[in-house]
Amino acid sequence: MRMYDLIYTKKLGGALSPEEVAFWVQGAAAGTLPDEQSAALLMAICWRGMTTEETLALTLAMRDSGKRLDLSSVPGLKVDKHSTGGVGDKTTLILGPIVAACGVACPMFSGRGLGHTGGTVDKFAAIPGLKVELSEAEFLRSLAETKFANSAQTDDIAPADKKLYALRDVTATVESIPLITASIMSKKLAGGADALVLDVKCGPTAFMKTLEDATALAQSMVAVGQAHGMQMRALITRMDAPLGWAIGNALEVMECVEILRGEHGDTELAQMSFRLAAEMLVMGGAATTLEGAQARVQVSIKDGSALATLRRFVALNGGDAASLDDFSRLPQAGQIIAVRADRAGFVAAIDGRALGILAMDLGAGRRDRNDILDLGVGIRVRAQVGQQVAAGDIIYEIHAKAGATPPLAAYQATLTWSDAALTQAPWLLATLT
Repeated sequence: MRMYDLIYTKKLGGALSPEEVAFWVQGAAAGTLPDEQSAALLMAICWRGMTTEETLALTLAMRDSGKRLDLSSVPGLKVDKHSTGGVGDKTTLILGPIVAACGVACPMFSGRGLGHTGGTVDKFAAIPGLKVELSEAEFLRSLAETKFANSAQTDDIAPADKKLYALRDVTATVESIPLITASIMSKKLAGGADALVLDVKCGPTAFMKTLEDATALAQSMVAVGQAHGMQMRALITRMDAPLGWAIGNALEVMECVEILRGEHGDTELAQMSFRLAAEMLVMGGAATTLEGAQARVQVSIKDGSALATLRRFVALNGGDAASLDDFSRLPQAGQIIAVRADRAGFVAAIDGRALGILAMDLGAGRRDRNDILDLGVGIRVRAQVGQQVAAGDIIYEIHAKAGATPPLAAYQATLTWSDAALTQAPWLLATLT
């Protein structure tokens, strides 16, 4: 079997056999195939696509390139969640403790951020002392004792994905539905959960810009998961502005804790997190209806059990649980700079991608995988889409390093104004099973 033949077949729009896909993935992971040939095949896949059967084969080959986690020692159904991400997306820190507090085991492997979108691992790293890379034994212990476990993905889970994603990142082949599907689902299938809720973002600051593309990606991932025995549910959610008031790692921890305390319950971030948690409870057998699950979610907030679960998770894994009650123990910025509205009107839109880049420039995100983050810097978003603002009102608070001089005009430029009130589209655009 030759890589040349695989590349040529796909270049012409043909389909690869499972054996051919496995040959490629195994060779890429082992380093026995030249990177330029893998890059050529990736580009051909981007242009020509893959059939459902090819996508299934690619997912399995990537899953089987490494270890598969065995969660059978933890009783009950295990339910995971994956979001395709965006600026300010911090739902894992909220829904994980809620689901666990309601009695459903919630195992999650998360990633670090790169570019203008943040990573869940970096947010957890803002909690002093918290170990974010758990061994298998530590992961299972956390899941058994708190029903919640979150860790950076280990090198032995789907290592072929790490290799191929690095090539996709430098060859402009990230945005391909079959490749995205295989990348996500290979890791989820290897992670050992029984069920998965997907949060597929849709909008100008998401990978999927249109509802059509977001639906296609959701359908692809649902089909792959179901084909391999995993319960699947997908929500397509709007991503056209930052999610929540915080952008930046310690700031995002603060916002999540405030929601678990019962604050900001009417915000889109809270409502989205609660809905995703409720879907997970139904799939995990803790409720028979979505309405019943949503009621249980609210109880876990009101009686403090969700926040208590987060405290136990943090303490068990070496973190400073007291920092969840005393935010001064979290990383802090050197200065806070207010950005004030230069006109009156209604906020028609906020450029979340631009704000994510500005937060990255502050040190909250990485331009390169080796960059060291400043976990205390970030942006507090004071103005929300649809809000009426007077000239001089604070629209952003920049949490910056001491002595930094952020470009205030660039922050002003992230807002689009309207002279009339606007109706905001719903955050939930569609659901798929």
